[in-house]
Amino acid sequence: MNKLAKLALDQGLALNHRMSGVTANSLDWLFKRDTLIKSGRTWFELVHDGDLMSVRYYELPDEDEIGLVDGSTMPIRREQHPVPLVLVPPLGVTTETFDLMPQRSLVRYLVARGFKVYLLDWGKPKKEHAHLGMLDYCEDMMGTALDKVRRHSGSKELSLMGWCMGGLFCLFYQGIVKDRSIRNIVTIASPIDLETGKGVISMVAGVAQALDGPAQLVSNYTNLRLNTLNPARLSMPDWATTIVFKLTDPVGSVTTYWDLVTRLWDREFVESHSTTSDYLNNMLRYPGGVVRDMAGEVVSENQIATGRVQIRDKVAELDSIQSALLAFAGETDNLVPPEVAERSVEIVASSDKQFRVAPGGHMGVIIGSKAQSEVWSQSADWLEERSQAKPVRAKRKPVLKTKAAAKNKAKVRPKLKARAARK
Repeated sequence: MNKLAKLALDQGLALNHRMSGVTANSLDWLFKRDTLIKSGRTWFELVHDGDLMSVRYYELPDEDEIGLVDGSTMPIRREQHPVPLVLVPPLGVTTETFDLMPQRSLVRYLVARGFKVYLLDWGKPKKEHAHLGMLDYCEDMMGTALDKVRRHSGSKELSLMGWCMGGLFCLFYQGIVKDRSIRNIVTIASPIDLETGKGVISMVAGVAQALDGPAQLVSNYTNLRLNTLNPARLSMPDWATTIVFKLTDPVGSVTTYWDLVTRLWDREFVESHSTTSDYLNNMLRYPGGVVRDMAGEVVSENQIATGRVQIRDKVAELDSIQSALLAFAGETDNLVPPEVAERSVEIVASSDKQFRVAPGGHMGVIIGSKAQSEVWSQSADWLEERSQAKPVRAKRKPVLKTKAAAKNKAKVRPKLKARAARK
């Protein structure tokens, strides 16, 4: 067989292989799409199952290594760090945020890096949960969750890691409770300074502040007040939450379907596309009570940037937080740009604090293809140094250097005892 014929045969076989892949993947995408969705595959133990909120614990897997997004593998560290790590997602999204695909799973990666990983699951709010506000989440539910983690892990000291509103919940909790045993906090794309004029969330805050004057005027002459409105009227349905998150990357939400058409032969790509699309298309209802608290108090006055946030009858003193803080922002985040997120390291009182900018938009910074090497790895390195057991200092016994000192001490003891007896 000459070279030309062999080349033609090889190309024909390759084309036939691709066409077979296109046919099989197309049929699965149309009729058996569930087989293409790979999210939420990491096994966990349910350590708390409440009416809405639950807590998961991700144990060490039996395997010796895990696959990474670049096709390489990483060995699993069997010896775990003493301080457990609690992941806190924002509202409106599912827990698949932290367990998107086997090779792109934050929980699996952190477990492999030697952390005792817990995940706080806010559940799937329904209409009857519309009354839940900021304090219900960042104080009551979060307090219960951390108590369950401490009982399960046997460790009083914990580290927290939250994305977007999840990061704010971590800061609000610590600002209200002042839990001395929260050793470390990692926030990712969490909105802080809403008066920068940068990003969508700052624009929304600007509109809220512009409407504050007219709203006060209306409230002076009527009974209409935002904090008296029925929270059910302020709830965002799941489809609205989906639109908001998709608008963080409007171009990507459209072009990925064209990418799917042109790469239907690639099974791995089809699985990744189907999993990500399923995640984006299944956002959750946003409780009206939280919307009311944010719009009526927190956002309108840019309280977070001041370091003190009034939430109903509580004040979250962010400027009193002593926990070590690592804050990330997405370089191309059009919802929470770096300018909006970086003020977090300025307002906390901790002497150990860092701010870093990573590649990606609002969602890409936590679940994108570069998140593993830029945010996950850096967070694990930073936490690893700060998650070791602190040495216990032994109490020193007094040393009597001279006989004279010993005699003087012996003379003092009876007087002290006698004084105590008289009392």
